[in-house]
Amino acid sequence: MISGIFDDDWVRVPDDVADGYRRAGLWDTEPLGTLTRTQAASAPESLAVVDGRHRWSYSRLSAEADSLASGLLREGLGPQDTVLVQLPNCAEFIAVLLALWRIGAVPVMGLPAHRLSELQSFADQARISAYVSSGRIDDFDQVDAADDLRRQRPDLLHIVVPGAGTSTRGDLPDDAPGQVTYEDLRAATATGSTPELPDVDPYGPALLQLSGGSTGTPKLIPRTHADYLYSVRASVPVCGITADSVYLCALPCAHNFAMSSAGILGQLVAGGTVVMAPDPSPGTAFPLIRDEKATVAGVVPPVALLWLAARAHSRSADDPLTSLRVLQVGGARFSAEAARRVPTVLGCRLQQVFGMAEGLVNYTRLDDPDDIVFTTQGRPVSPADEVRIVDDNDDDVPDGEPGHLLARGPYTIRGYFRAPEHNARSFTDDGFYRTGDIVVRSANGDITVVGRAKDQINRGGEKIASEEVENHLLAHPGILEAAVVGEPDRLLGERVVAHLILQDNDRAADFAEEKPSALTRRTREFLAARGLATYKLPDRVVVTTELPRTAVGKMSTASLRGSGPDAR
Repeated sequence: MISGIFDDDWVRVPDDVADGYRRAGLWDTEPLGTLTRTQAASAPESLAVVDGRHRWSYSRLSAEADSLASGLLREGLGPQDTVLVQLPNCAEFIAVLLALWRIGAVPVMGLPAHRLSELQSFADQARISAYVSSGRIDDFDQVDAADDLRRQRPDLLHIVVPGAGTSTRGDLPDDAPGQVTYEDLRAATATGSTPELPDVDPYGPALLQLSGGSTGTPKLIPRTHADYLYSVRASVPVCGITADSVYLCALPCAHNFAMSSAGILGQLVAGGTVVMAPDPSPGTAFPLIRDEKATVAGVVPPVALLWLAARAHSRSADDPLTSLRVLQVGGARFSAEAARRVPTVLGCRLQQVFGMAEGLVNYTRLDDPDDIVFTTQGRPVSPADEVRIVDDNDDDVPDGEPGHLLARGPYTIRGYFRAPEHNARSFTDDGFYRTGDIVVRSANGDITVVGRAKDQINRGGEKIASEEVENHLLAHPGILEAAVVGEPDRLLGERVVAHLILQDNDRAADFAEEKPSALTRRTREFLAARGLATYKLPDRVVVTTELPRTAVGKMSTASLRGSGPDAR
């Protein structure tokens, strides 16, 4: 039986349901820390992970994880200790995760974009025992952040990974209180006896992921070894991952999409290779795809749009994307207009991914017809996933009708960590998670996301899904990105406002009017010509060079709503 901080604050799957998952073979007895051991034994020299400084084989990666695990045990960390991990995309990230899992510790998956406010919240919520960082990420000094966290938790251990990433601080203080380096941990194994690794409960907590909400501090999502590994293993064949696959990790490596769909862990399960990209820009990603012969990459829609734009403007005989077979796009709905351009412009298959760190993940299949791939977000990865589409009263709606998406299954949580009030709103009494998505399900089970419940605009009593209008706007060759939000209006309740980033081409001149009124008129005329209902046409249009993002690169509609009526 699990003991520790998770006893009272972790909502477990009911015993009878958990027993059913085990009997069905969905939940394995193998904890996540055992990943790489099979490959290290059967194919030790196969390439596991590549970054700007390392090319580690499976035997080297497994040895790194073992050395770190021993060092962590010597520092006093052990089962159920929570450890905040905030690293850029680097090989050490994988070694750190494996080491923590091998000693039964529970990583909290921080993102490079998080700053002290979020880190302090995570430290408080998860009662962390250690903080793993790279010293500095961009302008954020993680050593100073550790000092601030230590004022809150005096016994906090700060583990620094010097050299990780491209902008790491090089002047780490010597013998700072409570600070050890990655190399210190590795070296400890060579200077003494190796501690025995503890037994790890495969049905116990493995990691705390972060909710993807665009408002407030993210909630902590407790995932177990069994449920997370099942999700990954179920994803591997659906994503076409094999030992020959080379995955470009272009998103932040701690993000659930990059981790598990099928992501980094999918490569380790299949024996493939992970290539860590320091950023997802075409200037960085395209050469890595060419040089490492990457076969699959996962990005969010804004990055996909940048790749499409870059590719359309720079055709050459030396094609850097020849090896790329599949581009996965997820994290937010990908417009059908943009989706149709992926095969012709990027020369690879598109796979839409619609999932959440709380559990449920959907994929379009690699052999699906184009109309399914371009216009839907796929169907659940597991036959054991339970999905309901309901109205505002939680009554099921028929296929083809929009409704709220509810999910339950072998890898979907039953509650957030230490959040009883939020759990009462986000989960039904019988354990279904309220995703907050408005979707339509086809008779074949394919799901199309039409909006978020909180992203609907109520204009004079008419309900408008922002993403529908955005999809039409992106059909214009002069528009690169579009975000449609509601702004308060005294008469209508809300008015429709479209924020646009323009393409760098001649067609963008259609939307480059100096006067806002002319800009709005041209936009309305374009949308009306596409048959969009009059009440859905924007009341105001803003041209901008940048749209606000959440830490994982999703559009922050909350920030746009707060941009005010005078935004330009």
